[in-house]
Amino acid sequence: MTPLLRALRGATTLDDDTRDQVLARTAELVTTMMERNGLAHEDLVSLIFTATRDIHSEFPAAAARSIGISDVPLLCAQELDVNGAVVRCIRVLMHLVTDKPASELRHVYLHGAQMLRLDLPR
Repeated sequence: MTPLLRALRGATTLDDDTRDQVLARTAELVTTMMERNGLAHEDLVSLIFTATRDIHSEFPAAAARSIGISDVPLLCAQELDVNGAVVRCIRVLMHLVTDKPASELRHVYLHGAQMLRLDLPR
């Protein structure tokens, strides 16, 4: 099968808005997404991160750079501020090239973000 552009979704939450926790939880999220899907660094096309408005301590993209993803385009944006939404939440949209069908890709939701996708296997 010819490799195609695909996208993976993931999210995590913080217990506290600290630089260390933004870096650790975001690195955990990106690493878990890559491991669960058998991805290599070379498969990555770009990553778009969003953070809820209560996260101020660090850019999530800094975590990707800290684990060696520095030659892939990274973008951070603020998540919509919706009443009742999950707090201290970092989301990522990972674009990749793979020969796997979309139905075989595993989206990853960690910590308090698991409630966003109760339909997914853990």
